[in-house]
Amino acid sequence: MFSNLSERLDGVMKRLRGQGRLSEENIQDTLREVRMALLEADVALPVVREFVKDVKERALGEEVKRSLTPGQAFVKIVKEELVRVMGESNDALNLSARPPAVVMVAGLQGAGKTTSVAKLARFLREREKKKVLVVSCDVYRPAAIDQLRTLADEVEVEFFPSSGDQKPEAIARAALEHARKQFHDVLLVDTAGRLHVDEAMMAEVQQLHAALDPVETLFVVDSMTGQDAVNTAKAFNDALPLTGVILTKTDGDARGGAALSIRHVTGKPIKFLGVGEKTKALEPFHPERVASRILGMGDVLSLVEEVERGVDRAEAEKLTRKLKKGKGFDLEDFRSQMSQLTKVGGVGSLMEKLPGMGQMSDKLKGQVNDKDVARLVAIINSMTPEERRKPDIISGSRKRRIATGSGTQVQDVNRLLKQFKQMQKMMKQFQKGGMKKMMRQFGGRGGMPPGGMPPGGFPM
Repeated sequence: MFSNLSERLDGVMKRLRGQGRLSEENIQDTLREVRMALLEADVALPVVREFVKDVKERALGEEVKRSLTPGQAFVKIVKEELVRVMGESNDALNLSARPPAVVMVAGLQGAGKTTSVAKLARFLREREKKKVLVVSCDVYRPAAIDQLRTLADEVEVEFFPSSGDQKPEAIARAALEHARKQFHDVLLVDTAGRLHVDEAMMAEVQQLHAALDPVETLFVVDSMTGQDAVNTAKAFNDALPLTGVILTKTDGDARGGAALSIRHVTGKPIKFLGVGEKTKALEPFHPERVASRILGMGDVLSLVEEVERGVDRAEAEKLTRKLKKGKGFDLEDFRSQMSQLTKVGGVGSLMEKLPGMGQMSDKLKGQVNDKDVARLVAIINSMTPEERRKPDIISGSRKRRIATGSGTQVQDVNRLLKQFKQMQKMMKQFQKGGMKKMMRQFGGRGGMPPGGMPPGGFPM
């Protein structure tokens, strides 16, 4: 998300950072480029106008003139204004009501509404330690009921059954009664979607809202629809007292205009970002962290939180003890490292949160992806325990057997062994002197090993 905008703004900001003095003329030129970058990112025109006006007022004021590093001061202003446009801080769900707290989820068909309900259920169960009940009131699409039932099993929350011959309001009331009797903390209600906003749809969700009186009414919208996402959010907000937005499919949206426009146009906060298809791919929306990502500064706080949640501490400590004892890093350890990556949101999710990674070349980004990680794990799984412990014994005939067993080519096996050796060298540096020596070996702070970053990344 935001890759196009990040690239454009990074070029603009780089030219400014080195400036010893900022004049009205070069600020005007810079703001013209910022304006074009925002419009190309599909940010709503009223948002762009106000953003540029506010940045200009502050940039021409004393704040920048008195700064010893005016270029840096300007970048700081841009970041602060981005944060302000997106809503200052994270708006968490308000679940302080008497249980069960009812959360109603609305949106158009195809926006990812049912999947978002499942993601939210998982988020509340795992991170908030809530007992969650989910129910589908989408009587027009039986597949939606079946889909939610399947997803509820996957995320390990209770599903309240419903069918297409029932009235949505009756389903919702029965689910609420069940949630009260079974002492659930939260009831998540999935509502029917349509292909477009219509009167019948709005009347139905309004009736459901009146019957349930939810503490949260969340609107799910597909970020890839750009300006349409903002317009649809506004239409729903006019009909329903929305409390927040879930922006989905942000991993496929290179522009990010909807994220920068929704708060300004609707007055409602974005509460969550859907960042992938998996049920764990839901992130709380933190405006300051997102602004940092847009400006290529990374999102280290989110990265640390993801790693702390996903990493198996026992495995990490076991590897550390093994390295300290002087025992070699083998393919079993390499497989464990790659499996850890998938648990913390995948390679792409981690890399986009590292400072400077937003401007990394497409060639290098292409070298590191989750499909490659899955393929390499399959190759290691096709080896014998002895081969994993002693990779040097893997001859040509063994490589052919491993390739056949994993459904890959011999060159894939060779590539894995080469990447493993790179990782082995990194681990030897880790044994001798820790992370500083490893980073120096790869050319300072942002350096990469020859041939790209090994999928194992770094010791978790």
